[in-house]
This record gives sequence, structure tokens and C-alpha cells, in this order.
Amino acid sequence: MLYNQALMNGLSLKEDGWKYDAYRQFALKLADTEYLFPCIPATIGFKRGQFRYGFASDPRTDEAAAELAGLLGSFGDESRSCGKYTSLILFFETPQELVQRCSVEEYREIFWRLLLKAREQDDRDWPEHIPGDPYDPLWEYCFGQEQYFVYCATPAHRLRQSRHFPYFIMAITPRWVLVEFNASAEAAAHIKHKIRERITGYDAVGIHPDLNSYGNENNFEWKQYFLGDDSAPSASRCPFSDFRSNKT
Repeated sequence: MLYNQALMNGLSLKEDGWKYDAYRQFALKLADTEYLFPCIPATIGFKRGQFRYGFASDPRTDEAAAELAGLLGSFGDESRSCGKYTSLILFFETPQELVQRCSVEEYREIFWRLLLKAREQDDRDWPEHIPGDPYDPLWEYCFGQEQYFVYCATPAHRLRQSRHFPYFIMAITPRWVLVEFNASAEAAAHIKHKIRERITGYDAVGIHPDLNSYGNENNFEWKQYFLGDDSAPSASRCPFSDFRSNKT
């Protein structure tokens, strides 16, 4: 089930437990006027109520992958009616033993397994205009014929607070949203500069070297989906490498 802002505001601690807590902490993070979350478009999308939300099981399970696929399919069907700052925010049930024991690298493996498993359940072909090779600068994650940028935050991220959240969480943004954001090159450049300024004040480590712009020859989108908690470059091999020639 996808939730809009009104439904999210109707969550209660008594009835919804961890779901209520996850959304409450997300709202506090995005609405904080002193400790400004770096992604300015995200704060706008939240404030305008253009996000759609979903909840999924323990991210280590096949059930969570199936739920991700279902929610992403539903979001693709309605995203264009949500507003130009929309994203799908997915909260995963994150048991305390996972919070306490799972490392950043272990969360990275969980993240990529979810995306791979969800993709296996997509009944639509990979878009013809998007390369199947993740080492092509134009590659990005696709589902239901839609292109997406995927952001992940985890409880294990500490130095990079822009990627920290008490629950395992994904924010999935359609490419058309980002195209519209970049429609005015001057305005987009100004906002990107402000975002980088905010990152330097938000994180205890510098801007990650993998952050780049879609389409640049030296850019790989998949490296930006899950950033480490330090400034080391991401692994050189994309987990989607085995899907290079697989368009289904």
C-alpha cells in the first residue's frame, strides 16, 4: 500500500508501532530548520506533501524484495500525478539485533540484494534506451519501464549523517523529476552548490568522491546509490554486472 501525506499523518503509535516511529523520525529530519538536511529538493517535496510512502518487512527477507517490487510498481503508475518533487520513501522494519550488529558493508549487500531481487520480479522489459551495462554513464536502475535514482540510509552510518537513519530506508526518485530539476541549468547549479555547502556542515566527513552528475563520462550512477561512511571510493564492481546483457 502506498501512503500519501494525509495517511501518514494518520499513523498512530498505538496502532502502527515501528511505522509511526519511522515516519516521525523521518519528518523530524526533513523538517529540521536548524540542522538542515542537505538535499534541498527532498525538503521541498516533503513540505509540499508530494512524497509517497511505503512500508516493507525486514530487508534481509525475500518478502521485503517482493514488497519493494509491488510498491515500486504502484508508484510508477501514479508518480506523475504526485508533483514535480515526488519520491517514493520506503521504510523497512529493522529489528534491534540488525541495528546493533549490522555494519555499513553488510547493509550494502542487503541493499543490492533487494534491488536485484525486485528487478527479477519486474514483468516489463528493461527500457531499450537505457544500457544494460552499469559501466555505461547512462545506466541507472529501472523498474516498470521507469528510470530511478535510488538513495539508501542505514542505522550504521555515523560520520555521514546525510546517509544515517534509525531504520533501513530507501528514497527512490524518478529520472523525470531530476530532468525537470535540471531544466534550468543556472538554477540547478545554484541549488547543487547549496546542497554541497549543507553536506559539509551536516556530515563529519567530506563530500563523497562518487557524487557526480548523470550522463557525465566519468560518472556511474550505481556508485551514488549507497555511499560508505568514509571517503573511500565505492567498490569497482557493480552488483548488477551480471545483468549486462539481460534486458528482462
